[in-house]
Amino acid sequence: MKGALVRLTMALAVVAALSIHSLPIKAQSNEVGGLKLPLRITAWAVSMANVAPGANQMIEIRVEKWSTEQEREMLISTFMEKKQDGLLRALQKAPVKGRIRMPNRSGPDPNQTRLGWNLRYAAYAPGEDGGHQIMVATDRYMSFAEVRNQPRTVDYPFTFAQLRLNKDGEGEGKMPVAVQLLFDKKKNQVIVENYSTEPVRLYQVKIDK
Repeated sequence: MKGALVRLTMALAVVAALSIHSLPIKAQSNEVGGLKLPLRITAWAVSMANVAPGANQMIEIRVEKWSTEQEREMLISTFMEKKQDGLLRALQKAPVKGRIRMPNRSGPDPNQTRLGWNLRYAAYAPGEDGGHQIMVATDRYMSFAEVRNQPRTVDYPFTFAQLRLNKDGEGEGKMPVAVQLLFDKKKNQVIVENYSTEPVRLYQVKIDK
């Protein structure tokens, strides 16, 4: 089976599934953890997986707003009650938090990576030694052909990016591009399955100051 399964406890759930526990932001704030919005983050994305191995490209993540604790709780409860399909619909309706794109991509661009996609979730948590952790999530863009033909990839509708930065705003991260979220009732666990064998690795991550 493609994809490595990562089993997490029930309490982690959904948008916290990649180990980000956001600060309890009750309302939109322009500064959290010493980082002021908007944030422009650049990174070098490299595929290490069975899907397009060795492919690499610069990626830009722009965070305009942080998700509030209320939004996070709503997404988690939606997943618990309505599973992946309900979470997908809720995420698609969530206010835009920023954008993720590959501005320097050349050649055909069927997935609109140059233009990019809206971010629907953005969380911040303090890192080690004054550093930062940032997680963003969105519904994955699907081309007309993918929606029409319904290949197995349509069952993996989410894209996440998890960044770990030092106090100077530099570091690395991972970006599972196509993710499926399932709930195992017997084990009372959330199962996060990545379509490819490895998430995209993000190198030379830095906040553009």
